[in-house]
Amino acid sequence: MADAAVIEKLEAGFKKLEAATDCKSLLKKYLSKAVFDQLKEKKTSLGATLLDVIQSGVENLDSGVGIYAPDAEAYTLFSPLFDPIIEDYHVGFKQTDKHPNKDFGDVNTFVNVDPEGKYVISTRVRRGRSMEGYPFNPCLTEAQYKEMEAKVSSTLSSLEGELKGTYYPLTGMSKEVQQKLIDDHFLFKEGDRFLQAANACRYWPTGRGIYHNDNKTFLVWVNEEDHLRIISMQMGGDLGQVFRRLTSAVNEIEKRIPFSHHDRLGFLTFCPTNLGTTVRASVHIKLPKLAANREKLEEVAGKYNLQVRGTRGEHTEAEGGIYDISNKRRMGLTEFQAVKEMQDGILELIKMEKEM
Repeated sequence: MADAAVIEKLEAGFKKLEAATDCKSLLKKYLSKAVFDQLKEKKTSLGATLLDVIQSGVENLDSGVGIYAPDAEAYTLFSPLFDPIIEDYHVGFKQTDKHPNKDFGDVNTFVNVDPEGKYVISTRVRRGRSMEGYPFNPCLTEAQYKEMEAKVSSTLSSLEGELKGTYYPLTGMSKEVQQKLIDDHFLFKEGDRFLQAANACRYWPTGRGIYHNDNKTFLVWVNEEDHLRIISMQMGGDLGQVFRRLTSAVNEIEKRIPFSHHDRLGFLTFCPTNLGTTVRASVHIKLPKLAANREKLEEVAGKYNLQVRGTRGEHTEAEGGIYDISNKRRMGLTEFQAVKEMQDGILELIKMEKEM
């Protein structure tokens, strides 16, 4: 059971949320008094409480979601709060639904969406993974960070062929290496205020690092927001090549490192917006004619469940008419379906741009 000091902080946090009438987070929407009272004394076997779940959203009232999972068990123990938020965010994934089993499908179905190289600047597909038996950021000890890094770096160092590369720990990184990784847009920074408030940045930079292959088309972030962010990317529109590279990498890593998986929710990560397939497949794409009518662009994108963002991700502008367009759905469909939906949508957008 949670101790008195934690419960006192929780009560204060709940009052703060109640008083914040202009707060629009999913946390505020679904943390009713009844749910709060039902969960406030609970504690996972690793010692995580409701406070670990909600503290970022209490601290940052402008959060969109406002909750994180301190460990895998939290998704089950605090399900009266997580489940409705997951259903709301992952539109169409109801509380009675079960995420399908992992299925990469026939990877040869995926193509180069822009063989002429006129529209797509680059293509990227990423997945998040958590290592089984370890909690997520807020509950990790310094020793666990180091142990995880050792396991992951030795696994990655054994990759061969196109995936062969180098692991760069953030600890003790030289200025030259740091600059090189910044120039390649590979280096991640310490978390933003939302992650800081969730206690996701402790012992920084211990246990954090970056692996990339020699061609700079395959990248793994270790212990950033998630235990592992596995990324495949390249210039141009060859989604097939990008997806096949990622799939073979994930399969290789999984042979040596078991991942956290939940029967109903699929692959588990720190943030409930990133469950199930955890797949985000995106392109940087120039669509000058369609972009002139942002509403039209959004409408077509919506039809294929695509998300349109500015060039540098969420809440940014499109620089030089270049958009970041990705699949929106991660839950309730397979990895194959999620990426296929994105491919179909991008092909349709290019077709429309050509016809305008």
